[in-house]
Order: sequence, then structure tokens, then C-alpha cells
Amino acid sequence: MFMIQLPQLPQSYWTASADIPEFPRAEGDLSADVVIVGAGITGITAGYLLAQEGRSVILLEAGRVLHGTTGHTTAKITAQHGVIYDELISHFGEDKARLYYEANRNALQFIKQTVESEKIGCDFSVQDAILYAESEQTASQLEKERQAYAKLGIAGEIRGSIGLPVPIQSALAMTDQAQFHPLSYLTALITRAVQRGAQVYEKTTVVKVEEGENPVVVTEEGHRIQGRHVISASHFPFLDWKGFYFARMHAERSYVLGVKVGQPYPGGMYINVDKPKRSVRLALDGPEPLILIGGDGHKAGQSTCTINHYEALQAFAETHFDVKEIAYRWSTQDLVTLDKVPYVGRVTQETDNVLVATGYRKWGMTNGTAAAHMLKNLVLGIDDPYLAIYDPSRFHADPDIRTFVTNNLDVAKNLIAGKTEMVYRSPSDIGANEGSVVRVNGKRAGAYRDPDGALHLVDTTCTHMGCETVWNEGDRTWDCPCHGSRFSYTGEVIEGPAKKPLKRLESEAQ
Repeated sequence: MFMIQLPQLPQSYWTASADIPEFPRAEGDLSADVVIVGAGITGITAGYLLAQEGRSVILLEAGRVLHGTTGHTTAKITAQHGVIYDELISHFGEDKARLYYEANRNALQFIKQTVESEKIGCDFSVQDAILYAESEQTASQLEKERQAYAKLGIAGEIRGSIGLPVPIQSALAMTDQAQFHPLSYLTALITRAVQRGAQVYEKTTVVKVEEGENPVVVTEEGHRIQGRHVISASHFPFLDWKGFYFARMHAERSYVLGVKVGQPYPGGMYINVDKPKRSVRLALDGPEPLILIGGDGHKAGQSTCTINHYEALQAFAETHFDVKEIAYRWSTQDLVTLDKVPYVGRVTQETDNVLVATGYRKWGMTNGTAAAHMLKNLVLGIDDPYLAIYDPSRFHADPDIRTFVTNNLDVAKNLIAGKTEMVYRSPSDIGANEGSVVRVNGKRAGAYRDPDGALHLVDTTCTHMGCETVWNEGDRTWDCPCHGSRFSYTGEVIEGPAKKPLKRLESEAQ
């Protein structure tokens, strides 16, 4: 085995290969029927659907449109979300577990029909989604999942072999699923929405919402945008204290390599049942096959050396494929709810006109599309059967209490650990293209020296709830281990729930 050099800095294949239009910042006071905060798959799809219904829509994005979580997916369009249906039956019962499947199956069909009707070129292709087990223990888990499929009427088949050159015990296939280029698809949807009157603003951060008959969102620059309905589709809800979403979810980070190989790809989308997780699918990038290999996930901000995760995926690729080049690498972050089902609906039971969608557990292509339809129906006053399982106000004694306690004990542990950590390095110890926690004027700080030798110093205290961020070597970011906020090495917010940047510092020791 030989090691091919990883690209020095992370870059998503999707954002690198898409022609995404630019939009202005929001200026002045604005109004519309519906204000949507977050221009990912849910926000854009909801805007497209509501514009079709003749509703005026304003779509707001804190950063660049489609450069967030949606731009860093593996873009599988499938209702096979790992080993989930046996667990859903256990916690929700067969009827609600079936609703989860139907919502995601319908989302797949909507994407397929929209690609056809809107004539969108996005490399859409029908593929089998395949779960595979590498050990006898996980093979028995896969058999339970097959039995759950049978109870719910899901077409699935056990296979003794798969197309990948990976030894397995068994596999479970869900046929007629799909994959696509997500940004090409969503760029077309946002263009159609704009043609129907939707207004899109990027680099516009929302900091609060004022509730009322016509709620108002307030931007970081003080602009006020009013709507009859406000939808929070911003990955982590921008109004996280409303409903205590920060305490009811945790953030998980995972990694992807775009690998060019010298062998034909057998078709299909794959994910294993074992740990560490490995996800494999084909993308299109020139004459050589580009395979997306993902996995190696962990709780956000809780890995000692993030570059190791890319190297683990590289080792997997070189073991099983004829690797010619690693063309892309990137990481992504998604939120996991207490019971693994997303929160979609009214932000609280008492609030009819402020809606939320979040917690897709890395399966945002179908869950995000399904959420957009549920949000559209809530705005239009149409009953939606799928809200019965996605309702954010739900609570189940098992597993919600156990997961809630575990997650928040973990937050407390990391809060204390960050405050009591001994720090010995100083800014002068930091080499080029290196980052680390250091001491500045006797206090904890974060330092990164860029390849040109310039030193960037920040206060490492997360602006959300005061946890101490840690250096992410793989992505050159400061990550919060408590609730998953991420900041650039200069302190700007990359992902919430934090809204304010890290404080920049100066030091005499450069």
C-alpha cells in the first residue's frame, strides 16, 4: 500500500463543480408572506413550493447560498437511513415508523419528478441503496432490519455479495433509490423560485425573531423583515432558546474524500452497519470515476486529531480501490435529535406562525425535502399526516430522557474540561500552517499561523454558552464540543448555534 497526498485544504466537490449565483445582502426593512431563514435544501425547496402557490417569499442566508451543510453532503436520495426502521418501530410503533418511510419515499419521488418536469441537469440516476454487514453480530442486526422492512411493507432484499471489493457477511438492498448533484438541482430550484417572485439575500445573519401576529426577524445589522410566517431552516435553529433545541440535539461531524480510481465502479450506494462507518457512492468528474468515500464520524469538537479521520478514509480507499488521486476532501456536520427523527413543525405548541426544521441526522436530501412539504402545508393550513412523527413538541420516555441526560452531562463535562485545561504553549511556538491553544497575557487563547507567517489570535470561548472551543487541524477551524458551533481561524461564525464571532486578540509575541 502507498499513501497519496491529501489535498492541503478542504474543498467540497459539489461547491467546486457548481455554478451558484450570488445574491445581495438584505438592506432596509422588508416584508413578505413567508420569511425563510436558511438557504439549504429545506429552505430552497420550501421557497420554491410556496412561490408556486403564489405566496411572496423572502429567503435569507447567513453565509453564501448552498455553501453550508447542503454543499457538503454525499447526496444520496434514499429512504434507507442506516439501520433505523427496527428502532423506529420499537420507539414509535409500526404506524409512525411507516409514516417516516412514506415521507422519505415521497420526497425521493418529488425530486425525481421535479428533475424531469423542470428539465434539470443534475446527474440524477437511479441506484440501489445497500447496507452491508462485515461481522456476524451486525449481520444479525441487519436481519432484524429486514424483518422491520417486511412489517412496514418496504421492498428490501438480502444479498450475499455486493459490487464493492469489500468482504461482507450479508447485505440489505433497498432498490430504486437515487443520487444526484445537489447544488445543480437546488440552483435550478432557487432560480425558478426567483422567477416566480421570491427574493433571496445572502450574507444576512438573523439574530432574533419578534413574535406576534406578523412576526419580525431582526438581522445582525438591525434590518427588520416581517412575514405572516417565519421558517427557521438554518441547520441549527437561529432561535434555539425557544424550545431549548440546543439541549435536545447534538452535532456530529463526518468526513468525505473524493477519490479518482483506475477501475470501473459497479453501481449502487453503500453504507456499512459496522463501526467505523464507511459510505461509498459514485460521482461524475471527468473521464476517471470519482468515488465519494465518507464516514469516520464523531461528536463535533470531540476528536483529538481531526486529520486522522481523513487518513483513515484514505487507508480504506487504498485497501479496496486502485487509487489514482484524492481530488477533494471535506467534512460536514449534522444534528441528531433525541430519538433520531428530525424536528419539523411549529417551534413550540403555542406558536402557530414560527416554524422550524432541523435534526436530519445526515439524511437531509429526503428528510429536508419532506420537511419543505410539511412546512408548506402548515403555511397553507393543509393537514399533513407526517407531522405526527416529526412534530418538535413530541417526547418519548425512551429514549428521550436517557439521551437528554447523556447529551447534557457531556456538555457539562466539556464545559468544565475546557475551563480547567492547562495550557503551556505561547504564540511564538506556533509554526506556519499550524494551530493550537496558547496562553496570551496569562489567559487561554487560540492561535493559527497561516502559510505566509501571519498570526491569527482569538479568544477560544464560544459565544453561544461559554464552552471552550478546540482546534480542528483537518479543517483549520475552532470547534465547540458542547453544541457544535464552528468558527474560522479568524473567528467568524461558520456554523451555529453561535451568532457572534470569537473575539480577536493581539499579542506582543508574534
